[in-house]
Amino acid sequence: MSFADLKKQSKLGSLTSKLVKEVEKMSNTNASGDDRVWKLEVDKSGNGYAVIRFLPAPNGEDLPFVKLYSHAFQGPGGWYIENSLTTMGQKDPVSEYNTMLWNNGTDAGKETARKQKRKLTYYSNIYVVKDPANPQNEGKVMLYKYGKKIFDKLTAAMQPEFEDEEAIDPFDFWQGANFKLKAKNVAGYRNYDSSEFAAQSALLDDDDAMEAIWKKQYSLSEIVAADQFKTYDELKTRLDSVLGNKVRPVTEDLEDESEGRGPAPRATSTPGDFNSEDILPSNSSTDDDDTLSYFAKLAED
Repeated sequence: MSFADLKKQSKLGSLTSKLVKEVEKMSNTNASGDDRVWKLEVDKSGNGYAVIRFLPAPNGEDLPFVKLYSHAFQGPGGWYIENSLTTMGQKDPVSEYNTMLWNNGTDAGKETARKQKRKLTYYSNIYVVKDPANPQNEGKVMLYKYGKKIFDKLTAAMQPEFEDEEAIDPFDFWQGANFKLKAKNVAGYRNYDSSEFAAQSALLDDDDAMEAIWKKQYSLSEIVAADQFKTYDELKTRLDSVLGNKVRPVTEDLEDESEGRGPAPRATSTPGDFNSEDILPSNSSTDDDDTLSYFAKLAED
């Protein structure tokens, strides 16, 4: 392209249009880099729509979903983005550190612990029924990574709150229902509250076709297999590095009276495990999937 052509495109505004499209494309790129994982693409206003169908448990596995705990936060020594060993019911250095912060009796400790709280993510196999932004995905079996908000929708379908609502198994080929996924921005955060299930129906009218779909599903157990996690010692080393090798998780508020800063404040709550589900991060309305994707992108930059 000549300089004259460049000037012509500038007058037409075509370069700006191309840049906007490229930025939107980058913003919607799957942060995990896994082509198996489907992600709802949103426009520049943060709105997105698609229709998906949650699929049954893969052959040889018991559940149609798995849950994964992870941590994503920044410290003086960089970013800490790792899967949490608590996923497998094991001790994790960040969870232990957060519990110590939470129980130290200071507001600063609690706030830091909240920012470093583990994030809960779910994975399921889905069949993409309609994807207006990426129609090439329609008819494919893909993995879907989602947070507690979407999982609550699934739970509500299986255990309806009101007696005039009929319970459904959203993972069932024949008695399930398509899920209309709707995203929008609310107060600067991704919101899925408008998402809903369609009327109960079979995914397809052909059992052979549904069997073929079932056989195309990805293993979910592999996502949370032991080889997907670092050892406790490896995670502890990384945590120490991110924290700037600080051993004591204290603030100046915890210094003793001998240094003239006054007595350490007393604990205002009963000591406990910070991983308790009733201890929520400051922005509990956000979907953890999008939060982790955002942190991961920052870390890569």
